[in-house]
Amino acid sequence: MTKALRQSRERKHVSNFLEKIVINAGVGRASQQPNFEEKVLTQITRDIASLSGQKPQVCRSRKSIASFKVREGQIIGVKVTLRRAKMVDFFERLITIVLPRVRDFAGIAVSNIDKNGVLNIGFREQFVFPEIHPEESLFTFSLGLNIIPKKRNREESLALYRELGVPLKK
Repeated sequence: MTKALRQSRERKHVSNFLEKIVINAGVGRASQQPNFEEKVLTQITRDIASLSGQKPQVCRSRKSIASFKVREGQIIGVKVTLRRAKMVDFFERLITIVLPRVRDFAGIAVSNIDKNGVLNIGFREQFVFPEIHPEESLFTFSLGLNIIPKKRNREESLALYRELGVPLKK
């Protein structure tokens, strides 16, 4: 079997089991900075667009919460939902390139998989992704990844993630 044929079968295999991958980044206290929308938000959206391959959606708050100093309509984060080919490409890059670049990485804890089988991964900074250059980024932000399988069962999803090559702790 040729390498290209084997890779195409593996790609179809991933897309058969995963529904979508959601990449999100909260802006938090950065939204209080002057010129937030012109400088910080544009950089965050540019960085997420470069690592995902599509433009992120800006998320605004639905209601005011005084204790968090959040007003209705204020920008609170950005997100991207990946499906089909872009999802498979991102998943492959995540497993083979990004996770080995994380400092002191010993595997993903099994507790990061919730009861519905969704795998939640957090990154403290965006520089573990090779598409983002530290020289060009003036602002550091954290990222959250949600990998949502088609079967919503924790045990089946755990076996699926192990089969797909996700480095889980024992």
